[in-house]
Amino acid sequence: MPPIITLLTDFGLRDGYVAAMKGVLLSLAPEATLVDISHDLPPQDVTAAAFVLASCWRFFPEGTIHLAVVDPGVGSNRRAVAVAAQGHSFVAPDNGLLSLALAEAPSFDAVALTNPLYWRTPTPSHTFHGRDVFAPVAAHLARGIPLAALGEPIGDLVRLPWPQPFPLAAGGWRGEVVYIDRFGNAITNLPGALVEPYREGWFCAGPFRLRGLAGTYAEVEPGTPLALIGSHGYLEIAIREGDAAQKGNLQVGTPVEVHK
Repeated sequence: MPPIITLLTDFGLRDGYVAAMKGVLLSLAPEATLVDISHDLPPQDVTAAAFVLASCWRFFPEGTIHLAVVDPGVGSNRRAVAVAAQGHSFVAPDNGLLSLALAEAPSFDAVALTNPLYWRTPTPSHTFHGRDVFAPVAAHLARGIPLAALGEPIGDLVRLPWPQPFPLAAGGWRGEVVYIDRFGNAITNLPGALVEPYREGWFCAGPFRLRGLAGTYAEVEPGTPLALIGSHGYLEIAIREGDAAQKGNLQVGTPVEVHK
């Protein structure tokens, strides 16, 4: 099976940044299959990138290489890393982007990308490590270069401060919005197992005060707000055929409460 390399960036598609990375990848590993996860992330939003990567990497076959570049610290002393975990490889800046993808990994091997033999050039651009460091490293991994050859082993990675839900004094739980998807659904950090006992209760976020947990969007009329457990496994506040985030001015960090 040809190697698979996924790409996740905040570069957008208006400019040539993604194309330049793909050009490097295909020049070094022409047999690779390139799969775009997303290039439409909010600029410099490492937390959003971590969430999106964590939501989909495990659905790819073992051996997949995940190239993720959301890198507001490019050119600084932040490390560039490659990681092997659970049969997959990850290439990214060490800024917390891999936090959620690796959260359940019992162990991992990681190296700092200090060997310029596997960069595109020994003098990479100070502003485009995606093209000059991360893409060539991902391509070399696809060609079978071992992780240990890419640089010095490291035992720690930067972790994002991920918010955790906490119990309310009067019963129930308080969490917060952690991601807004393209449809305006406000995805929270409240897992379905935590919310399920409150299926007939109240779900409150911003101006929304919703009674009961829906199973599908089709259970309500178009334009109606609802709470449901989405495909990520977390509570979402949504509007059928509408934009809950815009309608309710919901943002990342907006508190969400669940109670009877």
